[in-house]
Amino acid sequence: MKTSVKIIHWTPRIIVIIATLFVSMFALDSFTSERTFIQNLGAFFMHLIPSFVLIVLLIVAWKKELIGGILFTVAGLLLSPYIYLHNYRMNHSVATSLLALLIITFPFIVAGILFIISHNLRKNSQTAS
Repeated sequence: MKTSVKIIHWTPRIIVIIATLFVSMFALDSFTSERTFIQNLGAFFMHLIPSFVLIVLLIVAWKKELIGGILFTVAGLLLSPYIYLHNYRMNHSVATSLLALLIITFPFIVAGILFIISHNLRKNSQTAS
């Protein structure tokens, strides 16, 4: 595999892993002193559900790049209005809401596009051989 193809192959995987870890950090907000340890643990796992979904999507994308790429791209695009509106309701700032949108959904859209490109590069290199 050529170096450029390897970079396109591994970059979306690394992006998704880092972005999933970032999204998972928000689950730490679920811990409060008003609840018992078991209640906090339940809330923590509830907040990790998006991370579990992202891990499943990554497994799919790892095995089937085209399907995974489409799923990540669509998920990022579909979640964008929700993320934007949620942040806008909290802070009433367009700039801050766009920044949150960029930080949270943009990596998954980029990774999805890169998975699709990687699939096409590998398909083209197989037909050229």
